[in-house]
Amino acid sequence: MAIPAPEQLNQVLLGFDRLYGLELIEVSDEQVRAQVRVRDELRQPAGLIHGGVYASMAEAMASLATGVTVFAEGSTAVGLSNSTSFLRPLTDGLIHGHAVRLHRGRTTWVWDVRFTDDAGRLCAITRMTIAVRPLPQADVAG
Repeated sequence: MAIPAPEQLNQVLLGFDRLYGLELIEVSDEQVRAQVRVRDELRQPAGLIHGGVYASMAEAMASLATGVTVFAEGSTAVGLSNSTSFLRPLTDGLIHGHAVRLHRGRTTWVWDVRFTDDAGRLCAITRMTIAVRPLPQADVAG
């Protein structure tokens, strides 16, 4: 089963991912590119992007790419571990995320996610571990 195009996936993003403005650019089982436009609601009191935005982007990017890949095998994907380090403040423009899969196991996938500003400067990095679990039998029908 082919992974849906980013445009298709963007149309079905729900909840928090839609709220903070996640936009998928490229999605495969090996890498994901996404971006979020900086706006006032995403800044913490000092004017910098709130760290939760980076963590949320990483979780969404890695979970989604893993999930759309393993769904055909009767599995689902959920975040297991998310560790983000903040390296440089980002205050305006776009947050550019690039996730690269490091490990594809039977029960876990591991991703490295790098976040840059519009000038290409590294602002944050995340190590994301995704758990792969069987779908409940009712969800596999189709």
